[in-house]
Amino acid sequence: MTESIKTDVLVIGSGIGGLYFAVHMAEHAKVTIITKKESSTSNTNWAQGGIAATIDGNDSSELHIADTLDAGAGLCNLEMVSIMVKEGPQHIQRLTELGVNFTTSDNDHLHLGKEGGHSRSRIVHAQDLTGREVETALLNRINSHPNITLLEHHFAIELLTEHHLGLKTNDITCYGAYVLDTKQRKPIKILAKITMLASGGLGHVYPYTTNPEIATGDGVAMGYRAGAEIANMEFIQFHPTSLYHPKADSFLISEAVRGFGGILKLKNGQEFMQKYDQRQNLAPRDIVARAIDSEIKKSGEECVFLDVTHIDPEITKEHFPNIYETCLQFGIDMTREMIPVVPAAHYSCGGLRTDSKGRTTIQRLYACGETSCTGVHGANRLASNSLLEALVFAWRGSLDICKELHNIDNTVEFPDWDDTGTANPEEWILVSHNKREAQQVMNDYVGIVRSDLRLQRAKRRIDFLKEETESYYKKTKITTQILELRNIIKVASLIIESAMKRRESRGLHYTTDYPEKDDKHFLIDTVLRSF
Repeated sequence: MTESIKTDVLVIGSGIGGLYFAVHMAEHAKVTIITKKESSTSNTNWAQGGIAATIDGNDSSELHIADTLDAGAGLCNLEMVSIMVKEGPQHIQRLTELGVNFTTSDNDHLHLGKEGGHSRSRIVHAQDLTGREVETALLNRINSHPNITLLEHHFAIELLTEHHLGLKTNDITCYGAYVLDTKQRKPIKILAKITMLASGGLGHVYPYTTNPEIATGDGVAMGYRAGAEIANMEFIQFHPTSLYHPKADSFLISEAVRGFGGILKLKNGQEFMQKYDQRQNLAPRDIVARAIDSEIKKSGEECVFLDVTHIDPEITKEHFPNIYETCLQFGIDMTREMIPVVPAAHYSCGGLRTDSKGRTTIQRLYACGETSCTGVHGANRLASNSLLEALVFAWRGSLDICKELHNIDNTVEFPDWDDTGTANPEEWILVSHNKREAQQVMNDYVGIVRSDLRLQRAKRRIDFLKEETESYYKKTKITTQILELRNIIKVASLIIESAMKRRESRGLHYTTDYPEKDDKHFLIDTVLRSF
């Protein structure tokens, strides 16, 4: 018999959105958080740059909104952007009250950095480890709260909906999730009045990514299979500057380094960004990533370089201690030599479509953070808006849920997880090979620059891998590896399908067949749904 857990609120994921949401919800309900690795393994924990917030007298909400809209290339939802920008500063204060130690300047005011696409210095940060500082403070509060149960090494398999009861309906409700306890290697049911999907990004759909290994698009894949609307999956942000070194695992060199004065150069020391944008090294990420991709292809070199050697070494070490130490581990002294960098998959602007209160198109299912698509980012995310978005809409979701939670029935029963006729996996090479192949297909054909031919090739190969993997999944007992492979392939197919629908170039989606924006036909979101 499958173990069953009942809770008021189930949170899937332990990044900034899920944890911030849980801290507030725990004042009103019993909360269960599941995370498939350790609680601190998340994209948040790897976030270096900071949180964009208009708290300086020389800045304004109007300027921050304008910068966000400009980066989003016409697809941002103005209402959602305004909500995020105007409500953002209060959450910086709340984080401070929760114990986050942001970096201050000499006058004890918050030090504000500047990043690409921002017209003002507005990036609140904790040195160059902002994500880790925020995550630590939230986890400290989580671990001491009596209303919160945190289950590490628990992997969400599928969302519980009417379809698991054999009912076919378009009016779908979420009742929790089937979950794999990866330590005990057994499936369990978690029944909840409300489910919050905050499972993070999908960087490992690609072979080179700045994301931790947990970022396999699980929330998007589960949401799609359950029938939720998915929007704008074609817009994959490649961070322009990940450390190019065989053992560096695409370590991210924060955009703040360019905001601090770093200059992109070729191997011979020649600058090149002036050829692509008047903002040069402070242009938005999509422009910088395409520029680097173009220069690498033209030169035949494997990378370009980021130069900060003209800046006082002690100041560089003070502002970027983690980046400095990490580069040093790989034999690169960034105060004396240029840093080799290449673009790597970094962030998805698409996800489960949500409204201003975090509600998805499935009843009682909410989403926040990178798993969601609020419309804030449009076709390209402005630097350091991601943590801000997660905070604002996680909080708004919690406020909305508090109004209705006491009216929700939690007595529906679901069948046990059925693995009749399945066997323990024997051919692990099938899983590892299909994962590598899927990632390579996405890298080769659905990367920074696309075309109809590349997308068609990608679709044929991913469709074959999907058919093969689904067959293997149905006859094999579930494991983390199989679940992640299945989700990677599903998300890859969603990215490809969305990219094929957008027959123009906009923001992060650039195709050589349609190199211009087409506002007449494509100034709309790309929306997908399984049924």
